[in-house]
Amino acid sequence: MISWGTNLHGMSSSEADCLFCKIVAGDVPSTPVYENGTTYAFRDIHPQARVHVLVVSRQHHEDAGVMAVEDPALLADMVIAGVEVARQEGIEESGYRLVFNTGSDAGRTVFHAHLHVLGGEQLGMFGRPG
Repeated sequence: MISWGTNLHGMSSSEADCLFCKIVAGDVPSTPVYENGTTYAFRDIHPQARVHVLVVSRQHHEDAGVMAVEDPALLADMVIAGVEVARQEGIEESGYRLVFNTGSDAGRTVFHAHLHVLGGEQLGMFGRPG
């Protein structure tokens, strides 16, 4: 196991380098949509739908699979926050997608568990590109 050490804020080196940890800490600007004690939701800077909001946990977990084992209640909080975002964004009735990407084949680029809330328009099908 690799020991990353900690910085002055008590964060591990990997967390200190994590974009989403920096956003949660307020060190990187974002457009907030929703927050509670365990999650923070903000607009994606490269939206893939009319509504594209990211819900991140305030605690650093690498991905949803790790979180499911280490803190299943936090995983549930993220889904609840995603549903609240859909309600706030007015897409609860028309439909929305909640997506966790895990691993490089899924296109994940930030290694901090995050949930995509997508909607506000007819979404394409999943799977292989056209």
